[in-house]
Parts: sequence; structure tokens; C-alpha cells
Amino acid sequence: MAGRRKSAGLIMFRRVNGETEVFLAHPGGPYFHKKDDGHWSIPKGEPDTEEELLVTAIREFKEETGITPIGEFIPLGSIVQKGGKEVFAWAFESDLPKNYVHECNFFEEEWPPNSGEYREFPEVDKVGFFGIEEAKQKIKGTQIPLIERLLRITGQEK
Repeated sequence: MAGRRKSAGLIMFRRVNGETEVFLAHPGGPYFHKKDDGHWSIPKGEPDTEEELLVTAIREFKEETGITPIGEFIPLGSIVQKGGKEVFAWAFESDLPKNYVHECNFFEEEWPPNSGEYREFPEVDKVGFFGIEEAKQKIKGTQIPLIERLLRITGQEK
């Protein structure tokens, strides 16, 4: 389908006592403040003009988490979200840097709506590692296949 919006992101994963955990991001801003299950996401974003999707995924991960991703990037293919955006994803195995403190970009939004007042909000207000079952509850439902593909590729599928 020509013209479909694209996005690219990364799933950082680690193994703790033989169990895979995935790193997810919760969107910042007033609309998501009290929303939890079904609203978390892999760190991702839209490409700049002519930017390779893996380059986009790496840039967006750093912008939303403050972590520079390094390692082998495992292609997970793509999924289509409810709004029609196609999300391409890769996975990499890593852990949080020592003394990690979440940092991310901010965006400006009129808040409250129609008030004429603009406030800054973090793109991502919290991040964390989750075991697979909890991650599947937290993440947007359309992104669950990315977790399942990761488990299959890494031989962690139950």
C-alpha cells in the first residue's frame, strides 16, 4: 500500500535466570498519564526523509531512553498498528547502563485543550524491563507479535 506511514523501533531484551525480559516505554503527556496496560510500546519513531529504517530505530531508541543501543540487531519484520502505521522492528540484547537515569526528548502541547497555554511533556515518561507475560499485558496489542518473533528467534518460545 503506497503512502502508508512507517515507523521503526528496537526491542532491548535481557535474560534473567534463563527468562527473557523486554524493555518497553510508556508514552508521556497528559493523554497517557493514567493509562497503563495496552499503552506501552517499543521505543520507536518515524524516519527522516530517506533515512534507513534501522538508523531511525537506533536514533529513536536513544532519543526516547537516553541509551545508545549497540550490539547485533536482529530483524523482527514489521506489524501494522490500528491506525494503519507500519512498524519495523529489530531486537538487541543488552541491559541498562550502570546508574541509569531515564532521559528523553520533550514535546510541547496545548494543555489544557483550547486554553492557549502550552506545556512541555516528556516523549516517554517511564521505561522498564518486563517479563514476557507482563510485557504482553503492557504493550499495545498490535505489537505483541514482535515479542513472539523475538522469543522464536532466540529459542525462548515456550
